[in-house]
Amino acid sequence: MHNYREMKIWQKGRMLVKDIYQLSQKFPSDERFGLTAQVRRAAVSIPLNISEGAGRGTDKDFSHFLDMARGSVNEVETLIFLSNDLEYISIEEVNFLLGKTEEISKMIVAFQTKLSKI
Repeated sequence: MHNYREMKIWQKGRMLVKDIYQLSQKFPSDERFGLTAQVRRAAVSIPLNISEGAGRGTDKDFSHFLDMARGSVNEVETLIFLSNDLEYISIEEVNFLLGKTEEISKMIVAFQTKLSKI
């Protein structure tokens, strides 16, 4: 088992959640149950899957949850693009968030590679 609280990917995932929540507060109120809820759920699932996987018994199980976290990163990225398409966020905000998601995705892949060699 791994201590997820010490993992940089989990910490960065939490920071992304905070950024997504702050940014999505300015979405129109009629999006509260639509895009706002969807992007928040997708962002939250990143650190959740990392922490759940860290508590699993094998590195193979952990890697599976890291796959799910990476899928959630992709979902967040698509929702970021859609938010820009709908003119809820600026291209600068898109680039800021994509920088964070790309970093998390690369960290997940690197960590999976490390797990597979253990």
